[in-house]
Amino acid sequence: MAKVSLPDNVKRDSLELLRQYQHTPTASLRNQLVQLNLGLVRREVRRWLQQTQETYDDLMQVGSIGLIRAVERFEISKGNAFSSFAIPYIRGEIQHYLRDKSTIVRIPRRWVTLRQQGMTLIQEWQARTGTIPSDAEIAQALDIGLAEWQEVKLAAQNRSLLSLDAPVSQQSEEEPTLLGDLLPDAHYRSFQLVQEDQIRLQQALNCLEEKTRHILEFVFLHDLTQRETAERLGLSTVTVSRRVKKGLQALKTLLHTGQ
Repeated sequence: MAKVSLPDNVKRDSLELLRQYQHTPTASLRNQLVQLNLGLVRREVRRWLQQTQETYDDLMQVGSIGLIRAVERFEISKGNAFSSFAIPYIRGEIQHYLRDKSTIVRIPRRWVTLRQQGMTLIQEWQARTGTIPSDAEIAQALDIGLAEWQEVKLAAQNRSLLSLDAPVSQQSEEEPTLLGDLLPDAHYRSFQLVQEDQIRLQQALNCLEEKTRHILEFVFLHDLTQRETAERLGLSTVTVSRRVKKGLQALKTLLHTGQ
């Protein structure tokens, strides 16, 4: 997941206001923080405008609700950057809104074609070299910009969130552990919370090292066995097994520390 950066003056002013807000949480301070960080909402809204028929103003309003929630829940003592903390809330609020309206997230036909071409390219590249091409290499081979390929990937990821019911334990004699068990709060109070946790899980997955992320996607999203995953990626089964364990531990850490 790409890091979100804000101008130094915005970071500095936000940090000072956040300190004040945590000491004395008033509506006035909260509103100042929202106004100061609206650029985060605008950036996220621009991503979604290409995938839905909703208007810019509607998505800005919804994304701003996510920003408010981030302001109210942010804890300076944890040492996270506010921008990195806020983006999942903004994105999650927009995704909830689109799902609640039963709006289908539409991927442009060009992006669908590029995604298919990219997947074919990756498979051919792996078969030829035994390695996974970088985003820059894929974009160059498809003769498109790196930013566009990353948008294509983002659109595909947002349409295929990981299931919280995907089993982690593969051993038949054990009661299977589910991906949802990695989340710090296993008490789902509503359907919306389940959806929110799915989003958090997908976002944590996107923070992992690329090869580890691919392995977890194949095993838990595409239901491949570790042996099938190893064959597809040109790795040994032992390596895949180690990467799965390492990746699951990293996911647990990310989810419990708020990324």
